[in-house]
Amino acid sequence: MKKISILLLLCGAIFFVACKEKTIAQEVRVLTPQEFKDSIENHPEIQLLDVRTPEEFAEGHLVDAENINVMESEFLTKVEKLDPEKPVYLYCRSGRRSAKASALLKEAGFKEIYDLQGGFLEWESNGYKAEN
Repeated sequence: MKKISILLLLCGAIFFVACKEKTIAQEVRVLTPQEFKDSIENHPEIQLLDVRTPEEFAEGHLVDAENINVMESEFLTKVEKLDPEKPVYLYCRSGRRSAKASALLKEAGFKEIYDLQGGFLEWESNGYKAEN
């Protein structure tokens, strides 16, 4: 009986963790380049974050984007300077690093997170403006 109780408790804990991870991913909105563009143009209060390397950022980035490299060990320390109550829009080159950054931001307590589908590559392939 004791073994069954322990097994049920462990299964419940695993289920809770799995649901929690799923919730994180579901709460991050992935936007098409058109949706992303419309949203950042119509909402000046957002925080626009480029999570690529400084070298990639220097080659071209979205207007008014702040560069915080998700691969740096100081990523979480740097994003602590942002307001977790304001929407965060983020992108990387193709969408993989921004997905990682989205999960980290969610864990850090950010309420609204929007990720650019296909990243900067997709943005450029749609002919949208970038800064150098």
